[in-house]
Amino acid sequence: MARLQLNKSSLAREAAHLEIYRRFLPSLDLKRRQLMAERAIAIRALQDIDRAIADLRRNVGEKLPMLANRDVDLAGLARVTEVSLGTENVVGTNLPVLDRIAIEKRPYALLAKPHWVDATATLLAEMLELQVHQQIARRRVALLERAVRTITQRVNLFEKVLIPRTEAIIRKIRIHLSDAEMAAVVRSKLSKRKHARQEGAG
Repeated sequence: MARLQLNKSSLAREAAHLEIYRRFLPSLDLKRRQLMAERAIAIRALQDIDRAIADLRRNVGEKLPMLANRDVDLAGLARVTEVSLGTENVVGTNLPVLDRIAIEKRPYALLAKPHWVDATATLLAEMLELQVHQQIARRRVALLERAVRTITQRVNLFEKVLIPRTEAIIRKIRIHLSDAEMAAVVRSKLSKRKHARQEGAG
């Protein structure tokens, strides 16, 4: 690190830096607050999906107790055939959004399966869709968490490191310049007295 020059040009340079830091800090802090608000929305959305999945599981257990019958093959009754994602820019962070989801129910002979298999296929398709939404919601929360962490580090850098350090440097330079100015005044007065004494003696 270069040695600090205790002069007026250094003072002007540090004062300019301080002005830039102070100008940037409010916009960084605003972005941090916006990201935190978006993260809270994303967390609530994920919690809603988690609740919907838990409710659906409970409903399936209550309405379709016959699912415990292992003699009926339910494998592959419904499956996700396509998931298409887009992106949404939220406060400078690219987040995934679900554009399209396709779920296919496996065809089966109606007479070969019990009547409740159709309801099971519908509920299974609903569960698969909710699980896709859940994965996307988790990803959104994770990305927003990371964005909040990054912006918080930047805010802290400006607030707790750059601004206080620059203010301390400015104080140091000002004290040095003030001391130098005072010393110059004292030297000037002493020089005048000495000169006056020499003239008086001569």
